[in-house]
Amino acid sequence: MAEEERLSTGSARPGQSGERADEADANPVEAGARAICGSEELSERGDGVRFEVDREGETLPAFAIRHEGRVRAYLNRCGHIAMELDWNHVKFFDAGGEYLICSTHGALYAPDSGACRGGPCRGAKLAALDVFESGGKVYLKTEG
Repeated sequence: MAEEERLSTGSARPGQSGERADEADANPVEAGARAICGSEELSERGDGVRFEVDREGETLPAFAIRHEGRVRAYLNRCGHIAMELDWNHVKFFDAGGEYLICSTHGALYAPDSGACRGGPCRGAKLAALDVFESGGKVYLKTEG
């Protein structure tokens, strides 16, 4: 019964729920993800890292940034008009480091959600990508 309680509350540790410890620590690349950069390449509200993603047979530009200690990633496309955001190569934050800014029209986006916070984007959102950190690297989830 105690085992069932741990499973239902989510407090089971790897290896306790019937999952092998080596499965819980599986290589992220083998688990449907690909490395996009080293964790140290993203400083808080600093330069981002550009990369590409494949969506519906099309290769699209994307970027990752660090905000409030978490890595966030979005397609590099303004919600207002499909233009790339960075005002200078890998520069996505405004001068104060508060918002992501579109270099073309000045649209402002919240770094934690991609939601429009000002300018011509009028409620549009950046398209978020599923990323995570593991073993000193940032990964893009590519499956599931």
